Amino acid sequence: MPLADHLRELRNRLAKGVLAILVVTVVAAFFYKDIINFITKPVLDSIGCSQSFGQLAKSKDVHCAHITVSGLLAPFTLALKVALTAGVVLAAPVWLYQLWAFVAPGLHRHEKKYAYAFVGFGFPLFLGGGYLAFNVLPATAKVLIDLTPGSAENLLPLDDLLDLVTRMVVVFGLAFEMPLLLIMLNLTGVLSGQRMLGWWRGMIVGIAAFAAVATPSPDPGTMLALAAPIWALFFVAVAVSLINDRRRARREDQLADDEASELDLTPEEVGEVEAVAASSAPELPGTDRVNGYDDVT
Repeated sequence: MPLADHLRELRNRLAKGVLAILVVTVVAAFFYKDIINFITKPVLDSIGCSQSFGQLAKSKDVHCAHITVSGLLAPFTLALKVALTAGVVLAAPVWLYQLWAFVAPGLHRHEKKYAYAFVGFGFPLFLGGGYLAFNVLPATAKVLIDLTPGSAENLLPLDDLLDLVTRMVVVFGLAFEMPLLLIMLNLTGVLSGQRMLGWWRGMIVGIAAFAAVATPSPDPGTMLALAAPIWALFFVAVAVSLINDRRRARREDQLADDEASELDLTPEEVGEVEAVAASSAPELPGTDRVNGYDDVT
């Protein structure tokens, strides 16, 4: 298509994606309190609190954090942020399809196959990382709250808690995509499995450092909860890459045997070569040509 038609199609695809996000955001705005309760309930239960917008039950064995909202406009901005985040997440199938419908016509068949594989494996991996973060957060919150001195009381801003949960889910989900990215680089021939295997010491240290920075809790248990699955996924990616390298090498060897042919390097007599050259020489102009051109030319 011409450039103007491509830009027009891009505008229409973006408009449909944004419209889907707005519709879901408006619907989610009516249920934003339920969404907040769903997100914060595991964390609050782990630190001995049961928060349902005004109802607080405190356990005697552990410290309890009071959820606070600061400012007159804070409840409105909080509701808007929660509804918009829910709109982007829940409308993801629509705007992802619009993005795919714009890009897919320009891809070759093997590129589409790789894209389908990336989406098919990437989405469950992201969900697995987010689910792990959602289960690690309560233990992390308990460790952090228990560090509070006995004479102090915890005031936990609700917007900070929601930001922490969202960041942890996104970070854990993206971290689980790293092995898939390595496999895709191997399938495209950019990175070999043997080279990845040579990085295993650095990858173990690097993943541990990333987990220590990504998790808010200082305890090693939370760090290992993130690092251990990524270590396992990295070695799975290395194994898949090594198998793919062997398959690619075997296929190249078979193609070389089928297509290769030996060169005839036997020397020939000079006279034979001259005879062949003379026989393949172009014809000289005949009598019906003037200066090499006939009447039609």
